[in-house]
Amino acid sequence: MSKKYFGTDGIRGRVGEYPITPDFMLKLGWAAGMAFRKMGACKVLVGKDTRISGYMFESALEAGLTSAGADVMLLGPMPTPAIAYLTRTFQAQAGIVISASHNPHDDNGIKFFSGQGTKLPDDIELMIEELLDTPMTVVESSKIGKVSRINDASGRYIEFCKGSVPTGTSFSGLKVVVDCAHGATYKVAPSVFRELGAEVVVLSAQPNGLNINHNCGSTHTEALQAAVLAEQADLGIAFDGDGDRVLMVDHTGTVVDGDELLFIIARDLHGRGKLQGGVVGTLMSNLGLELALADLDIPFVRANVGDRYVISELLERNWVIGGENSGHIVCFDHTTTGDAIIAALQVLMALKARNEGLAQSRQALRKCPQVLINVRFGGGVNPLEDAKVKQASERVTQAMAGRGRVLLRKSGTEPLVRVMVEGEDEAQVRGYAEELAKLVTEVSA
Repeated sequence: MSKKYFGTDGIRGRVGEYPITPDFMLKLGWAAGMAFRKMGACKVLVGKDTRISGYMFESALEAGLTSAGADVMLLGPMPTPAIAYLTRTFQAQAGIVISASHNPHDDNGIKFFSGQGTKLPDDIELMIEELLDTPMTVVESSKIGKVSRINDASGRYIEFCKGSVPTGTSFSGLKVVVDCAHGATYKVAPSVFRELGAEVVVLSAQPNGLNINHNCGSTHTEALQAAVLAEQADLGIAFDGDGDRVLMVDHTGTVVDGDELLFIIARDLHGRGKLQGGVVGTLMSNLGLELALADLDIPFVRANVGDRYVISELLERNWVIGGENSGHIVCFDHTTTGDAIIAALQVLMALKARNEGLAQSRQALRKCPQVLINVRFGGGVNPLEDAKVKQASERVTQAMAGRGRVLLRKSGTEPLVRVMVEGEDEAQVRGYAEELAKLVTEVSA
């Protein structure tokens, strides 16, 4: 069955536009509470990022959940992966995050975690959707849920993050600039790195409800790049608004993306004999990552774009590390979901083990030139099904003999075909991309 509300990462949209409205959130809280109660006594944790609409939606969800008989424990502003961790710690039936991740303040959304700190199973999401289409009822007064607040949530999560590195680890002598995106990491992230001995300069940690992700964080690294140079820091760390993505900046001010961070962590695990299996990337992971891992005899597979698909692939293969070039990195040997702070700590541990700076460590991965051309096409015909396009794509792939790749895919939001070619020779890559784009244009005419 297709889902009406749930996407690959919960429910998300513009605040005030259906379904991101208070009345829908009230009904969603009730439907979720009813679904979780079918599994027995029900306790649900609710956390949020720092956007102003979070207060409104927190109240609506709380009312809906308690009307269904679920007890609610409020966490306040906390990173998304913290809610996954605390859901397990408190043995709750589910965790709910009110966040739109790296989006601006006028968007918001809802993410759910299971009692195991993982994405909700499809059958539970479908059950919630079915309940959303039924009339809302209220349990009898004696069974209405209770609400409490977890006051030590930040301290618990800080200790959990610190516990992901060996006891006694010290980053003394390391100077880092941390950009919190005026988001959910603004309290906990600086504390984690300071308590592990680093000298920390903090940026964008004054949330006012409207400035989350605004010209800061992992989507806008310019201020962090400038600060690293001005402070003569060893590196910079950029989080997104809900703390599940991380990018870094080396001492020269160069941005280090998720592919490079994933490689640094995987190479360290491999060198210590702790890499279980291989690495999961996505269709958009740079070919350079695949080739650099191959040089180390580390298996690599690509999942569809989206952390849900990366996690699904990791679970199926029983591997421990995967991620996206956007900086969403999953370290299953430490936690159950993408966690920006824990991923950053694993990078710092890898640098410490090799006694290298970030600029030096990233050089083992040489990114391949990538050319992306968008081709607009008319409604009915799918040019990717055309025999000539398929044959040309196969011919180009064979010509690059394993040192390049072709990706043709339709946009999910516009009538576009994205023609992407990667390889080691930029002129060759551009020529192939233009050839394929021209063919797609011709068959679409």
